[in-house]
Amino acid sequence: MTIAAVQSKPVPAILPGNGGMRGALSDLLWRRPILLLLLMLLPPLLWLGIVYIGSLFALLLQSFFSIDEFSGLINREFTLKTYGDLFQAANLDIILRTVTMAALVTLASAVIAFPIAYYAARYARGRWKALFYLGVMLPLWSSYLVKIYAWKLILAKEGILTWLLGKLGLLWLLEAWLSLPIVGGNSLSVSFTGTFIVFVYVWLPFMILPVQAALERVPGNLVEASSDLGASPGQTFRNVLFPLALPGIVAGSIFTFSLTLGDYIIPQIIGTSRLFIGQAVYSQQGTAGNIPLAAAFTVVPIVIMGFYLWGAKRLGAFDAL
Repeated sequence: MTIAAVQSKPVPAILPGNGGMRGALSDLLWRRPILLLLLMLLPPLLWLGIVYIGSLFALLLQSFFSIDEFSGLINREFTLKTYGDLFQAANLDIILRTVTMAALVTLASAVIAFPIAYYAARYARGRWKALFYLGVMLPLWSSYLVKIYAWKLILAKEGILTWLLGKLGLLWLLEAWLSLPIVGGNSLSVSFTGTFIVFVYVWLPFMILPVQAALERVPGNLVEASSDLGASPGQTFRNVLFPLALPGIVAGSIFTFSLTLGDYIIPQIIGTSRLFIGQAVYSQQGTAGNIPLAAAFTVVPIVIMGFYLWGAKRLGAFDAL
């Protein structure tokens, strides 16, 4: 048989079925793509629905119970008494302290991240852009606990930072700062300031990358047109760069704000004895055995982030993720 005869042989428009159970299943999934989609989504949906949302719902259900003050046993009757306990002075102080820290960390991260992200988006090219991504991502590759304990050594009274300030003759400035009532302490490693510094360091990459992605979408001719029209660099920043980069800043703030709200390891290792929400959840569920109050504390970040995400969506933050 010649090559021309083989090429001229008609090919059927519909190939024959495979036959058997495998062929029938293949034909069924081909005719019903929705069924195929459901089968593919079923395992992750079961994991998310049963393991994650189910366990979270079970925990939140505990917040509507109360603990008997005499026996220490959980009273499984529906009540809002535990939520009322959140408004006690000590618990309200924990909530306000955590939200304040999360807001300060987010603001400082945005201020530090913007010039770094702007340089990477506008000037870094080729090898330098690769070094930028390496520098931003490298801290994320190391152990979380190792980074925190390293900062504890750096911020200690005998640490390298104190030694460096002493060499520069600025030790008096550090001592004056540590003498302040709220932000100070015996050393930076046991102070509100030290906790703030480590939070900013750990979460800063989560702010830099969304801001850099948002700035890369800003056309360069807009900045040039602003300068050609006589705008100063400050006016260009306020009227052109910042509004267009705002969705990226808000997107990064979702990470920095939420991660600071729920973290308990950093305040446990670096900081004072004043608790944060994560520490309160850990201590109430573990040491105190007050699971309803621990669950009520858990609701606080969920509610705060619910409103935060609603506002972020209105500002177009999800487009910059």
